[in-house]
Amino acid sequence: MRGDALDFYLAQGYYRMQQDLFTCQFVPFAGRPYTAHWLRLTLARVQWGPEQRRLLRRNARFAATVRPFRPTDEYEELYARYRDAITFDAAPTIDDVLLGGEAHSVFNTYVIELRDNGQLIAAGIFDLGERTLAGILNFYDPTYHKFSLGKYLMLLKMDYGRRLRLDYYYPGYLVHNYPKFDYKLFACVAATEVFDSIRGRWQPFSWEAVDAHSAELFADWLPESLRNIEE
Repeated sequence: MRGDALDFYLAQGYYRMQQDLFTCQFVPFAGRPYTAHWLRLTLARVQWGPEQRRLLRRNARFAATVRPFRPTDEYEELYARYRDAITFDAAPTIDDVLLGGEAHSVFNTYVIELRDNGQLIAAGIFDLGERTLAGILNFYDPTYHKFSLGKYLMLLKMDYGRRLRLDYYYPGYLVHNYPKFDYKLFACVAATEVFDSIRGRWQPFSWEAVDAHSAELFADWLPESLRNIEE
């Protein structure tokens, strides 16, 4: 896929799933539908606050390297340890996340490795477009949980995008009234935009905008019997 094509589809609220692009307005959890709200950050407007600067200082001792992604046993072993420790569903392997059984990737995929004295402790996978960067997957050694390496990798991806003078970083979606995805707001709320999938436009992020969009999606897309299911 050409970089400008990835840029275009990300801007329309699409995202990578294995070797395809998809979008959605609803996701199910515990038998209930919730609304999904796609996010992006304008990299030129990103400014680190006290929490972000503290995390960057704390983890600066770890060696970070950016390289084109190639599957390795080392990555899969680390991902398996990570998957065994988390409390939410995740694909069985990195190959399942990225390729879904296909032999080759159509995306321009990179990885940020974090190492502690040579030991791989975390990895953050992302796709590069021509003017954009899309975060795909972060995973880390569970014994390093206190270092918030998932959030740290998000900051490193954004910093890499800023050094390349890219326009946007796409972290995926958050879910209305389902806080497990709210970590995607950690980096810089002031630089975050949310996609209005009804009108096809991006707007500055606010919880009020998300509330209003969620209400519209339920009213416009679901049968009346399901419209109040989130309440």
